Amino acid sequence: MTVFRRLTWMSLLLAAFVVLPAAQGFSQQEDMDMDVVDQPGLVPDESVQLPPQFQRQVVLYRTNEPPGTIIVHTSERFLYLVQGNGRAIRYGVRVGREGFQWQGLLKITRKKEWPDWVPPPEMIKRQPYLPRFMAGGPGNPLGARAMYLGTTVYRIHGTNQPDTIGKAVSSGCFGMVNADVIDLYGRVPVGTKVVVRQRPSF
Repeated sequence: MTVFRRLTWMSLLLAAFVVLPAAQGFSQQEDMDMDVVDQPGLVPDESVQLPPQFQRQVVLYRTNEPPGTIIVHTSERFLYLVQGNGRAIRYGVRVGREGFQWQGLLKITRKKEWPDWVPPPEMIKRQPYLPRFMAGGPGNPLGARAMYLGTTVYRIHGTNQPDTIGKAVSSGCFGMVNADVIDLYGRVPVGTKVVVRQRPSF
C-alpha cells in the first residue's frame, strides 16, 4: 500500500512538472503575440523594407477564379489579386495567430480611408488595456485603408507595424503595409469576392 501511494504521489508530481511549464509557455506566447500586434499610437517607419518574398510583385498564379478576385493563403502569408492570363499581384500579409485562423468565401462590403478603430468586444475582453475608440491616422492599428469582409469583424487593412508582415499574430484580420493596402484599395471595388484558404493549393 505504501509503495502504491508513493508511486501515485510521484506520478502526480511528474504530471505537475510536465503540465505547468507548457501552460506557462502558452500564456507567454499569447501575451507576446498580443504585444506584437496591438500598439495603438505607434507611428510606423514607412521606410522599412519588407523581405523580398513579401514585397508586392506580379507572379505566375493558376486559378479558376476570375480576374479581380482576392485569394488569401494564410499558410503562405500571401494575398493574391487575380489578374487573368495565369498571373496575379502578390502581396505579403500578416494573418491570424493559432486559434484565430479561418477560411471561407466572403465579399468586400465596405471600404474606408484612414478608418477609425473600434476594437470588438471579444478583443477588449482579451486585452482590456486597449482604447475603446481611436480616430484614423498614422498611429492607428488599421493603417491607411480598410476593406471590411462580409458582416464579420474581419478586415483587410493596413498596419502601424510593418515588421509583422509575414507573421501569424493577428486576431483574424489580414494586415498589409500601408503602401500595399493603398494599392489594393485602389484596384478593388465593394463587392469583390474574397477567398480565404488555410492550406496551399496544388
